[in-house]
Amino acid sequence: MIEAKQLTYRIGKKELLSNLSFVARPGEMLAILGANGAGKSTLMKLLCREMSASSGQVLFRGKDIQGWKIAELAKQRGVLAQQNTLSISFLVHELVMMGRYPHFDHQPAATDIEIVKQVMEETGISHLSGRDYNTLSGGEQQRVQLSRVLAQVYDCKDACLFLDEPTNGLDLLYQQQVMELAHQLAAKGYCVVCILHDINFASRFADQILMLKNGRMVAIGSPLEVINAKNIQETFSIHVKLMPCEGYDCPLVIPAMIQT
Repeated sequence: MIEAKQLTYRIGKKELLSNLSFVARPGEMLAILGANGAGKSTLMKLLCREMSASSGQVLFRGKDIQGWKIAELAKQRGVLAQQNTLSISFLVHELVMMGRYPHFDHQPAATDIEIVKQVMEETGISHLSGRDYNTLSGGEQQRVQLSRVLAQVYDCKDACLFLDEPTNGLDLLYQQQVMELAHQLAAKGYCVVCILHDINFASRFADQILMLKNGRMVAIGSPLEVINAKNIQETFSIHVKLMPCEGYDCPLVIPAMIQT
């Protein structure tokens, strides 16, 4: 679905990403982990064509992503950005319908209206349909934005979803629900690329994990392959304890006490 080939990005003489190569596949969730400033959001923007690489290549469905027409790309990949601010008021259902804009010219069809309704039910925001978006809490706004992105690609079952910190601003219950939903979408055939800060969420829900440090790849592989004390120390500069967790294949990661 998405393939990065020797991807490098520079600003002036500063190299933010260096020679990254990997594949994100349909039916899987790829989680990108790294400390602040590791290059996660920059990588995401290159993968979804918000920015262009200094060198290297991003392939989408085997074709250079720069060769896709924006209108066609918009029907096959959705992007949930880290920040979503609006200066104009919209009702929640209106904002979710914006995800369907690539699919119609003037008026939404009955299919578009049904998809918006279905997505809002799945993300648990149907009761917010008539609310002004700007009156919602940060967590509620995040769920609305996720609904918009899902509506955009809902009828393309092997589409690609890019989620930049989708649990940001959510309480524990909705963090779990959003990650479970992302996991279910991957199981249905979507390719899900997700930036996360929580190692335990990544190990629990992701099929593959990419660990970044200063724009360079530390490790990539299944949670069992990459979640270990050595990789975490190299990626986050912190010692951790790994504890077995009943019902899960991967260990629970607990940061060690920092001596001050």
